[in-house]
Amino acid sequence: MPAKTVKLLITTLVLITALGGLLWGTLAEGTEYYMHVDEVMAEPESWYGKKLQIHGFVVEGSRFRKPESLDYVFQVENNGKVISAAYTGIVPDTFQDGSEVVISGELDPHGGFTVAPNGVRAKCPSKYEAKPSLGSDLAVSN
Repeated sequence: MPAKTVKLLITTLVLITALGGLLWGTLAEGTEYYMHVDEVMAEPESWYGKKLQIHGFVVEGSRFRKPESLDYVFQVENNGKVISAAYTGIVPDTFQDGSEVVISGELDPHGGFTVAPNGVRAKCPSKYEAKPSLGSDLAVSN
């Protein structure tokens, strides 16, 4: 093979390898698993250090805010399993006891969940609930 062809082949292989490595690193780093609390707590050791989005409900009375700070601790529950979470930041107005939430962050080896910045999303309550139909409470007389 001519030297020019060998140089072109080597350059092409180096570029393809570099781009493949960048793509692999980006995809591996950006992977975030969407789980429910009970799924994570069934095998917590397999989720340590991985980026997770955890779905559940805020446990009644578990929300605590450190005075004069944006540090929060709370618990999230689903199907009888509970996880403790710590978050620093502004929480949504809909973040209340019993509200449905998705928290993003990482599970630590001590069983706690460190929520990432802007990692608390609370579901908005439905404004449109079914009302009884007009004739449902009327008695029929003969």
